Amino acid sequence: MAQNYEPVVRAAGLSKLFRDFWNRPKARAVNGIDFEIRPGEVVGLLGPNGSGKSTTVKMLLGLLYPTGGNLTVFGKSPRDVATKREIGYLPEESYLYKFLTAEETLDFFGALFNLSAAERRRRIDQLLDMVGLAHARYRKVGEFSKGMARRIGLAQAMINDPAFLILDEPTSGLDPLGCREVKDLILALKKRGKTVLVTSHLLSDVEDVCDRVIILYGGRIRAEGALDQLLAVRDETRILTPQLPPAAMEKLLALLRENLDGEEFRIDHPRRTLEEFFLDVVAQARKESAVTSGAAAGGRIAAYLTGGEEQDKNAVLESLLAPEKEAARPAVPEKPEASADSASAETKIAAALAEPAAPATEVPADPKAAEENLQQANDRLQALLGAKDE
Repeated sequence: MAQNYEPVVRAAGLSKLFRDFWNRPKARAVNGIDFEIRPGEVVGLLGPNGSGKSTTVKMLLGLLYPTGGNLTVFGKSPRDVATKREIGYLPEESYLYKFLTAEETLDFFGALFNLSAAERRRRIDQLLDMVGLAHARYRKVGEFSKGMARRIGLAQAMINDPAFLILDEPTSGLDPLGCREVKDLILALKKRGKTVLVTSHLLSDVEDVCDRVIILYGGRIRAEGALDQLLAVRDETRILTPQLPPAAMEKLLALLRENLDGEEFRIDHPRRTLEEFFLDVVAQARKESAVTSGAAAGGRIAAYLTGGEEQDKNAVLESLLAPEKEAARPAVPEKPEASADSASAETKIAAALAEPAAPATEVPADPKAAEENLQQANDRLQALLGAKDE
């Protein structure tokens, strides 16, 4: 029965040939590959260096033109502007303007997608909280460590709420805690129906989040399929049980020896991964309120990335009431004038100099009296200057 879906990505005979200055064939990076990526899938694109991964990604983004074959994204050419609006991209190296702050960086990328100022502010707050950089929103990204730059790069890749997300080495430079948060984010996006393409050399990360993998070598697809099918060891069986009492264990061992006809078998205890153990240690440290100056733990998934299902109702209410609060906010009172006892010497001098001159009719006609008044004014000014020196 045919599946009723329209692939997000469809490649048929996709090829890319690089030529030198004289138009001579130089390298065939991608050599006639066929694949599809279905809606809601998390697909891993794997391969050693030089296998054609980056070239394939650049053709998906419309940065490189295929030499041969056909490639569509959402049923259109990758070069279509409307198609690009539905794509989020995290490059292997985060190219950021180092003199912009984290907030300004996200605001810049949001403006490229013509998001309104209010919408940009809302998404920036949610994204910075999600990637654990809310405390560093006013720091210049040029001061960030590689892991922090990676986090802000991941945030910019999702500012436009893309339907198709391409993540090139998403956990590069991140600590184990950050790696876990990125993987949880990918799984959350998958639940919402987003389509994600992940390229990584860390195969354990790919194994944790991907439904299907495509393995390239020499520009060709060498293996493709669901992880459960590719990784299953068909000629062995594993049985996991709770801890058995000694008598039951002896019976089980006797039964195994009888049926395995002398073949060797091994019994051991399951063990946690090093990542699980590490995360438990960090969680315990946080319970003890240990302080760190590095990137904080990421918050909940941004509400707009979850389709509004987890949107904070209080935040919505605050935004609706903001104009009323602004109108009802009392005016800032002017600074009260200093009293005569507490006024500074400068204030006294300014007040004395600002006093209006006495009307001409009040000036004594007697020259001697005028001289006395002038002397009194001079004494008053000297007294004020003396107060300033003190």
